[in-house]
Amino acid sequence: MENKERRVGTVSRGIRCPIIREGDDLAAIVTDSVLEAAEIEGFPINDRDVISITESIVARAQGNYASVDDIAADVKAKLGGETIGVIFPILSRNRFAICLRGIAKGAKKIVLMLSYPSDEVGNQLVSLDKIDEAGVNPYSDVLTEEKYRELFGENKHEFTGIDYVQYYGDLIREMGAEAEIIFANQAKTILNYTDCVLNCDIHTRARTKRILLANGAKVVCGLDDILTAPVNGSGCNEKYGLLGSNKSTEDKIKLFPRECKDLVLDIQSRVLKATGKHVEVMVYGDGAFKDPQGKIWELADPVVSPAFTDGLIGTPNELKLKYLADNDYKDLSGEALKKAISESIKAKDGSSLVGNMAAQGTTPRQLTDLIGSLCDLTSGSGDKGTPVVLVQGYFDNYTN
Repeated sequence: MENKERRVGTVSRGIRCPIIREGDDLAAIVTDSVLEAAEIEGFPINDRDVISITESIVARAQGNYASVDDIAADVKAKLGGETIGVIFPILSRNRFAICLRGIAKGAKKIVLMLSYPSDEVGNQLVSLDKIDEAGVNPYSDVLTEEKYRELFGENKHEFTGIDYVQYYGDLIREMGAEAEIIFANQAKTILNYTDCVLNCDIHTRARTKRILLANGAKVVCGLDDILTAPVNGSGCNEKYGLLGSNKSTEDKIKLFPRECKDLVLDIQSRVLKATGKHVEVMVYGDGAFKDPQGKIWELADPVVSPAFTDGLIGTPNELKLKYLADNDYKDLSGEALKKAISESIKAKDGSSLVGNMAAQGTTPRQLTDLIGSLCDLTSGSGDKGTPVVLVQGYFDNYTN
C-alpha cells in the first residue's frame, strides 16, 4: 500500500467527562474518559500527545474549598484585625469579591486602594481618554472616592454592567467594616493611611511587597500568604494561598489546586500501561492572552499550569517557514522548496535558536503557557462539559 502523506497538524479535542465531585479518583476518570473517547471516535493515542486537565476539577476532586469565615480568621490573625490597606485587587465578582468579603470580616476598617485607569488584568475603571481630558496623571495623582466621582461619575464595567467602586464599597460595609476608597498606582501611597497592608496583585506581587517593606510597612501579606495552611479544617494552597481562587457559592471559594504533580504522573503511567504510548499530562487554568476589545488580559491565575510532566518543560524550538521560503529559498518552488525546507528543519540539532534570523517571530513562550492557552480556548469557561482536552500533533513539524 502506498505511504499516504499526512495532511493534518495539531488537533485539539475537548473530552467529555462525568461531573467531578470531591473524593473522586480523578486519575482513573481522566484516563478512562480519554481512552473511551479515542475508541468511540476512532482516533489513536500517540506518543507525545498531551492530556490537559482544567484546574477546577482537580481542586474539586481534592475538596479544596474555604469559606468567608476561614478567610476572615486568617486575615485577622496575620494582619491584626484593625485598619487594613487592601491594594491593587482585580475587579471581579468571580475572582475577588468573596475574598474581599472575608478580608473585610477580619478587619474594623478597610482602606481599599484601586489602581487606575484599569486593574492589573485590564478591567477598566475609566478610559484613558477620560483621564487625559481630566488632566490627571495616574503615575502620581492620588484620588479620593469623592474626587473620582466628581471627575468621572459612574463607570459601569463594559461586560458585567457593574460599578465596581460602589460594589466593593458596599461589600466591605455589609461585612461590618468601615470603607474608605482611594485611587493610586504607587504602592507606598497606602502607608499614608495604614502600615498593615494586604497586596492583592497577582503577577507584580513580589515587587509590591518589596516596595512596601522598604518604605516602612509593619505587616505586608499578599493574597498568596492567606490560607497557605488549613483554617478550622478548610482547604488551602501552600504555594499560592488565595491566588487562583474562584467563587464556588455565595460564601465559599474554590482554591487553586494543591500539589498535583503526582496526579499528572499517575495519568501518564496509566496511559502507558493501557496503550504503550508515552503521553504528556498537564493541569491548566487561565490561558495567557489578551482580548483586543475589552482590553482584558485573561491570566488571573498565578500561573497557567500548576503541574505538568517533564516533557513539557521549556519552549518550542521552531524555524519560521515563511522566512525560509521568502529568504533562503526564494528561488525554489514545488517539490524542491519542500525538500529544502524539510532539510533545514531536520538539521536543527536541538540547540537554542535564540538570535537565529530564521526563528524570528516564533514567540519564545513556555510550552505549558502555549498549550494551556490552546486548552483554555478549547474547553471554554461555560457549558461545553469538556474539562479535559487532548492535544495531538503539537510536537510535529513539516517533516513528520
